[in-house]
Amino acid sequence: MAKHDADLSRLFHALADPTRRAMLARLGRGPAAVSDLAAPTGFSLPTVMRHLSVLEAAGLIATAKDGRVRSCTIRPGALAPARGWIDGQRALWDARLDRLDAYVTRLTKEHME
Repeated sequence: MAKHDADLSRLFHALADPTRRAMLARLGRGPAAVSDLAAPTGFSLPTVMRHLSVLEAAGLIATAKDGRVRSCTIRPGALAPARGWIDGQRALWDARLDRLDAYVTRLTKEHME
């Protein structure tokens, strides 16, 4: 069985939800208050806070409180483990497809002879 990476699992879990992806997209434009992130969702504040907790646990965002306002900022470097895993999978499948192509090419040439 493949080695389980809990951090990578948390990262993909956080990215699996469209609401959280929308929040990350918004944070990509700059820091935002929780109320600003909540507005387009139509969700209650506790629900939004649960989504933000998932993003923070995955290391994708950082939050800070200034008085009564909690602000969020994106941590773009947190996507590096996902990028690394995806790049590894791409290399694996590219190699497999290259071997399949070579095999089919060889069979086609043998069949034509």
